[in-house]
Amino acid sequence: MVKSRTRFVCQNCGAVYTRWAGKCDACGAWNTIVEDDPTSGIGGGPGKTPKKGRAVALTSLSGEIEDAPRIGTGIGELDRVTGGGFVRGSAILVGGDPGIGKSTVLMQAAAALARGGCRVIYVSGEEAVAQVRLRAQRLNAADTDVMLAAETNVEDILATLAEGPRPDLVIVDSVQTLWSDLAESAPGTVTQVRMGAQAMIRFAKQTGATVVLVGHVTKEGQIAGPRVVEHMVDAVLYFEGDRGHHYRILRTVKNRFGPTDEIGVFEMSDLGLREVANPSELFLGERNEKSPGAAVFAGMEGTRPVLVEVQALVAPSTLGTPRRAVVGWDSARLSMILAVLEAHCGVRLAQHDVYLNIAGGYRITEPAADLAIAAALVSSLAGLALPAECVYFGEVSLSGAVRPVAHTAQRLKEAEKLGFQQAVLPSRTADLPGERAGSWTEIETLPDLVARIAGSAGLASGEDE
Repeated sequence: MVKSRTRFVCQNCGAVYTRWAGKCDACGAWNTIVEDDPTSGIGGGPGKTPKKGRAVALTSLSGEIEDAPRIGTGIGELDRVTGGGFVRGSAILVGGDPGIGKSTVLMQAAAALARGGCRVIYVSGEEAVAQVRLRAQRLNAADTDVMLAAETNVEDILATLAEGPRPDLVIVDSVQTLWSDLAESAPGTVTQVRMGAQAMIRFAKQTGATVVLVGHVTKEGQIAGPRVVEHMVDAVLYFEGDRGHHYRILRTVKNRFGPTDEIGVFEMSDLGLREVANPSELFLGERNEKSPGAAVFAGMEGTRPVLVEVQALVAPSTLGTPRRAVVGWDSARLSMILAVLEAHCGVRLAQHDVYLNIAGGYRITEPAADLAIAAALVSSLAGLALPAECVYFGEVSLSGAVRPVAHTAQRLKEAEKLGFQQAVLPSRTADLPGERAGSWTEIETLPDLVARIAGSAGLASGEDE
């Protein structure tokens, strides 16, 4: 008699073990390892012999290239993030914190597509039909022809979608609520999430309908469930933002049919999410031009230049280990900038608390913000306000050198459009625009920036105020 095989799978990261353990060695989560039967599900069970495969046609790399057929939603920021609209036959995974606005923007997109003549089906696994109708009424979408269903069984959802004309857009909210009869585990487990997502993706590829899956996120900010789901879908979008602020950022993490690291900015209102055409004016709307420790960073998000204020506060510390608090930036990157200022510029920050904040809850990911961060730190320590009409961008190396960054012309053009006439940027920059509308200061090393800001404050020689 063949002995049945048993394995244990972590429900947080999908790691497989031969025996049960209280803690997962892969992700460090506790009490997430449960027993899983590998013989259950599609293709499981004893006596299953693989069928003989068929040969597929091979082709060359050269040939005609057809643009992917897209469905424009009419929401400019959403179309920008997706690369021009939803691609037919694609699967999109949208993640974000609870209450950030995932269901709201998808309901608005569904209503816009339904008004354009598309057949849209909204499948809710977390809310009842009455709750979804209340949201639709609040968003002025109740008069559209969006078809609604409250179901979590994958087989029932696929049977419902097979009836009637083929839908153009299917929204499933959320993928963690899906469950299949072919798996014995509970809904929300790794097996169920993987199987439900695979079934919906297969439906999208076979029928040409666009499938949007909503995913929960963990406390670390990543989409819950196995990471294999993010590899299966064609695009992954993250909703970012702070509930204390009135706007949200939709960021592209993966996109097989368009650029990555693209962002769309929305403003939360009583009538839903309103798109923001010029996010730089929004991020700089409450800037205090005469305050020390504030620098304007000219950044890039995909193909869009964004200007955002960097705020730093350096204060004497009474603690044995000074505090380092960061909001909206990488804390390890801040430690590197502080070490470079200490080692190469003589700026003594070992006895000071350092607080860094990116205005408006915006999050910076590119290393081009190093120069703006350093300028804000030195400005706060010296108590000197930076020029109000100046932007900063450049990458700082461990040797103190300032390295050039890409898209310099676009950064300067955006700064000029918003009234900034000065810029501090790395030297040896290749893509500088030919016509100069303002004054540019090219620096080679970080000590040059410190000497420019500090002046006679004495910080370059190591004195503290």
